[in-house]
Amino acid sequence: MWNLPNALTFFRIALVPLLVVVLLTRFEGSEFWGLGIFLLAALTDLFDGILARKLGAVTKTGIFLDPVADKLLMSAAFISLVELNLAPAWMVVVIVGREFAVSGLRHVAQDQGVVIPANWWGKLKTLSQIVAVSLSIVSHQLGRWSHLSRVALWVALFMTVASLVSYFGSFWPKVVGNER
Repeated sequence: MWNLPNALTFFRIALVPLLVVVLLTRFEGSEFWGLGIFLLAALTDLFDGILARKLGAVTKTGIFLDPVADKLLMSAAFISLVELNLAPAWMVVVIVGREFAVSGLRHVAQDQGVVIPANWWGKLKTLSQIVAVSLSIVSHQLGRWSHLSRVALWVALFMTVASLVSYFGSFWPKVVGNER
């Protein structure tokens, strides 16, 4: 259970409450500290998977906790953006709702022996969300970036919906086709 990839996942989970506190507490440089914490956590997501495969250290703990850590990080970041009036709540509901929907689909699929691997839409969704959150955090400090951060939020929303459609389009027939 305890290996470097899992340690990175636990570290990412530990960074989530720190991220929220830093983003929602007003102090000199809080946005830049928040951005640093967010990007550090996002990097752990990249490296834990690479290391787990490279080191042959894929564990049940990691398989379970990695997506939980990802969803905690992104949900906390987006909900913090709503609190800071940097993202519309309806957008965040769609973004977070997609996570629940795809997780539910994966759960039902797994019960039926269908594996739903990550696809490029999911990876692009994650990248666009990281960019959108990062630009939104920076725009809070540097107002001139606010237009770019709004565009990035719309791109993230589009990628989120496209990813949702991709997963459900590809796997819903396989999952409901196995209904008894």
